Amino acid sequence: MIRKFYKSILALAVVVSISLGNATAQDSTSAASAAPAAGAGGDVAKGEGLFKNNCAQCHAVTAEVVVGPGLAGIEERRDYAWLKKWINNPMGVIGSGDKYANELYAKYNKTQMTAFGAFGDDEVKAILAYVKSAAAPKVEGPVDPNKVTQPAETGGGKFINVILISLLVIMALVLVALLGILQLLNRLSGGESLESSASFGEKLKASFKNIAANKTVRSAIVWAFILLATKATFDGMYGIGVHQGYAPKQPIAFSHKLHAGEMKINCAYCHTGVYKGKQSGIPSANICMNCHNAIKRESPEIQKIYSAIESNKPIEWVRVHNLPDLAYFNHAQHTNVGGLECKNCHGEIEKMEVVQQRSSLTMGWCIDCHRKSEVNGKDNGYYTKLMEAHSLVSKGAMKVQDNGGLECAKCHY
Repeated sequence: MIRKFYKSILALAVVVSISLGNATAQDSTSAASAAPAAGAGGDVAKGEGLFKNNCAQCHAVTAEVVVGPGLAGIEERRDYAWLKKWINNPMGVIGSGDKYANELYAKYNKTQMTAFGAFGDDEVKAILAYVKSAAAPKVEGPVDPNKVTQPAETGGGKFINVILISLLVIMALVLVALLGILQLLNRLSGGESLESSASFGEKLKASFKNIAANKTVRSAIVWAFILLATKATFDGMYGIGVHQGYAPKQPIAFSHKLHAGEMKINCAYCHTGVYKGKQSGIPSANICMNCHNAIKRESPEIQKIYSAIESNKPIEWVRVHNLPDLAYFNHAQHTNVGGLECKNCHGEIEKMEVVQQRSSLTMGWCIDCHRKSEVNGKDNGYYTKLMEAHSLVSKGAMKVQDNGGLECAKCHY
């Protein structure tokens, strides 16, 4: 009966932006002259940046129609001279009476295309080279050892939780076993039989009474309460100013999953300072209107943008990621010089319908990153001399901490 009793106890525990692609009319019978590859000699890496910042809002590198036509096969449809004129001054080409340009203009609801008059041969060729390369089959290469990945968080709090819970469970089992043995000894010393006619409920009730009356049990409960209360206090203190998981409701239901994910709009299109300033910047209403002066104008959420513009009031976006004033952080230093991707700190924004703070952004989290991350020195002239100096004293990879990344004055000044 006793064995059955203890077995029971154990069983309970995205503009109308560059109109480059509008030259890619999906009319395969258009009279394009046989010219050399338009993108020949273009810088693919440079073209990628130009495309993502200026073209991706309206065009895809595939045949898919976004705002304007897809760019797949653009070099076969129009010659380079025509493309260059179109990119620099699309309305000028339409005004000249060009038949193809006017058909394209009418086909896409007479949406006025943005002119990129500052784009020279280098820029245009670079974009065309990127479009061509992006459509080519992807061949996986070796892993770049300089690629920086987001450091794993220490998870010290979780580890302590596991230890405490395990200790409490063990303590409870030991107490139950000891009380059972004590009860058994008392019964034997009193000459009682081990077999009893008392029901399970009566035995369980008696056991609880014995537990409540036992000084050791009461002391254990008090100490367990003290340990849990102390841990909760420290957890609360460590959590001051930490907003991990914060996902506030915004004045306009903007979907990053749609714009950054499905539409593949580059972060820098809306957050204009992310690659060149300390702050990434909050987009103004006119940036939204680059696309939404023609797209989904009837949407109730888009109408909120129109209302803000008409009343000459800014959209009051709620800031999600925020560092205290005592900490200095420069986006350009990390994204441009350091080569970090936005998701290193912000998580997979392109998959978020509602943006939330994924990382803790604590000092310990930043320091941990500086200790583990290698300096992005590949083809990075900013660090050439530093890398040379480091190689003279160490054979290992240069980490951010070797560049003063752990000095207090780097972040607190």
